[in-house]
Amino acid sequence: MRLRALLDTDALGLRLLGGQDELDRTVRGVMTTDLRDPSRYLSGGELVLTGLAWRRGPADSEPFVRLLAGAGVTALAAGEAELGAVPDDLVAACAQHRLPLFAVNESVAFATITEHVVRQVSGERAGDLAAVVDRHRRMMTSGPAGGGPDVVLDLLGSDLDLRAWVLSPAGRLIAGSRLAESELPAQVCATLAGEHLAAVRTGRRGPHRVTVGPATYSLFPVRGGGRGTPGARDVRETVLSEWLLAVEADAGDWPEERLDLLEGVTQLIAVERDRRDAARTVRRRLAQEVLELVQTGAAPAEIAARLRVAAPVLLPGLGAAPHWQVVVARVEWDGAKGGPAGFGAESGGGGRRSEGPAGGPAGGPVAQALLEEILVDPLSSGPEPSDRIAVAQTGDEAVALVPLPAVSSEHDGSETGLLADAILEAVREPLSAGLDGDGRLTLGVSAAVHSAEGLRGALEEARHARRVAAARPGRVCAAGHQELASHVLLLPFVPDDVRRAFTARLLDPLREYDRRHRAELIPTLEAFLDCDGSWTRCAARLHLHVNTLRYRVGRIEQLTGRDLSRLEDKLDFFLALRMS
Repeated sequence: MRLRALLDTDALGLRLLGGQDELDRTVRGVMTTDLRDPSRYLSGGELVLTGLAWRRGPADSEPFVRLLAGAGVTALAAGEAELGAVPDDLVAACAQHRLPLFAVNESVAFATITEHVVRQVSGERAGDLAAVVDRHRRMMTSGPAGGGPDVVLDLLGSDLDLRAWVLSPAGRLIAGSRLAESELPAQVCATLAGEHLAAVRTGRRGPHRVTVGPATYSLFPVRGGGRGTPGARDVRETVLSEWLLAVEADAGDWPEERLDLLEGVTQLIAVERDRRDAARTVRRRLAQEVLELVQTGAAPAEIAARLRVAAPVLLPGLGAAPHWQVVVARVEWDGAKGGPAGFGAESGGGGRRSEGPAGGPAGGPVAQALLEEILVDPLSSGPEPSDRIAVAQTGDEAVALVPLPAVSSEHDGSETGLLADAILEAVREPLSAGLDGDGRLTLGVSAAVHSAEGLRGALEEARHARRVAAARPGRVCAAGHQELASHVLLLPFVPDDVRRAFTARLLDPLREYDRRHRAELIPTLEAFLDCDGSWTRCAARLHLHVNTLRYRVGRIEQLTGRDLSRLEDKLDFFLALRMS
């Protein structure tokens, strides 16, 4: 189709800002992006849609337009929803590079334009796809969520008799067509995801065909413009976070028109994926703010204020402050710069790669995307459960702040939270296939904490647990706080920050309580241990009534979740006091 036809379609809300002489250019595809350098995703002939989130100042416009023009883009359409009028510097840059520029009215969704372009372009090559997309467009306009991926999968089933599913890179079922009478078994999902990641990692061209039992599946990547590090050239930065479309059919027998049809369908699904990725921005920002406060040693009251803001966003309608757990993840790459054939640097476009320590891409963004996926309950389906995961990234690691509903127990609730082995049980197979021979993922999980005072200790605890996981063999490993038994503190190789984390987790709640209430819980704990747990001798030493002593010890146990009648808990307190 030609640009002139888009401009003549009033429902698209396009207004020409420059390029009147270029309206006979042909549009062969559409892409939505806010990357500063999206050239790796471009093959030429696209209409590029952007919300201008990449633009931090006037100087950013010309480099962005130059990359688009160099990639052979047909035209650029800029949304007015965020910044209002399209900036003059972008208009000038497009005129300089002879790139037609449209403004998109804020009342028109990018999804509407994408639907129209895909329908028109693909309709010229496959009449059945035109019918699918047209019906999907009508369904999308009926609700704010756009119908989701289930709608287009249902249309694939009803119009083309294809059973299809959308899977996460970790093998979680995102959506399925109604034609698929039962959900795809979890083991099949994991196998398909692993085969897809391995195929992309080794550079095999798609669609990838996989036989599982009696069925043959064809796997298509769902590639959107909103993922990956700006300026990225390494496919590892996105493949571990992209959805895939699994179709129960052998695409090796399909004509070119049918392959084009499925490519158009993946673009429709990518619109939904990008929309949901954009919704993660607020949660990521909240997690980043809390992480920075914790790492810089901010006052507990300031951290608590940020947690109060985060809780309603992550657990709407909870009505009470939740407990929190911290999960730390790190992705590290093997080998030399560029990785194995087909899975390293790609050609095309300018820009500089963001590299990790081993020459691979920076691990932080990759770990962030993976952590957002694998923390979702593996038994849940659909994309919505990830709306309760807040993940920040710093350097080469990602840090998740996971809210847990407040527990009724007087203990710290650690047994009701996430367990390291359970997190990885459903995702180890596909992610191991995706990382095999090229990198590894390690995770550490803290105990649950019930206040801002405990977050610093939880963060250090999760980081040390991740180091324990990193010492184990395997591509995907995790360790939890339960494995940081007190005896490790007697080993000389344990770093100082772990000792501080152990001490802070046990004693900081008591110190804070003493500061606020002058309750002398720390001196009481020291005396109680010195008296070998004897109530009468300890009460006499402190000049207290035994009932008062019992009240203080009970308060210590309540604040720390420990039991001073247990030998191991007494030993932990003894070591913490000696190291403080």
